[in-house]
Amino acid sequence: MRLVSLACRFAFVALACVTAPGFAQSPAPRTDDPRVMSEAARKVYAQALREARDLIDRKQYGDAIARLDRVTAEHPREPQARFLKGIALADEGHTDEAIALFRALLADFPELPEPRNNLAVLYAQKGEYALARDELERAVQTAPDYAVAHENLGDVYARLAEVEYERTVTLDKQNRTAAPKLKQIREVALSR
Repeated sequence: MRLVSLACRFAFVALACVTAPGFAQSPAPRTDDPRVMSEAARKVYAQALREARDLIDRKQYGDAIARLDRVTAEHPREPQARFLKGIALADEGHTDEAIALFRALLADFPELPEPRNNLAVLYAQKGEYALARDELERAVQTAPDYAVAHENLGDVYARLAEVEYERTVTLDKQNRTAAPKLKQIREVALSR
């Protein structure tokens, strides 16, 4: 699975973050409520997100997280700053905190597929493939045209198959079909 980072309504460029070979992470969720922010406030919010993104790109995670915390305090119903903070936490290696943040974001915005995708990537990095599969299946149910989640779901299914073939080979030394399948999956994984 590969990770993709923030790409929000304010013309951010999608940049790679928290990379794990073969897994994709989502762009930021897009949820603007014009009743909540004026045009001027929206511009200030967008600028704050750009500044935080720049801090993350420079690996100044503590500063980025502090900036995002201030923005979130000012605009608690805007998911983009929270989402970006999850990316910063994951980039910094605080996987459990990033997972907790993405779960909280999904509690408030269950319709967003991007946090589900990113949560799945973090689960997969921890070897929790069944949880990753479940989140990705929910993501593609929410957004059937979300290609990143489909790709990641394929990667998780392949990893789950590899785990089961390994188990079969260990449990049944006489099995003649599992070992070639395991070899084939490993060859595909290496070719990525």
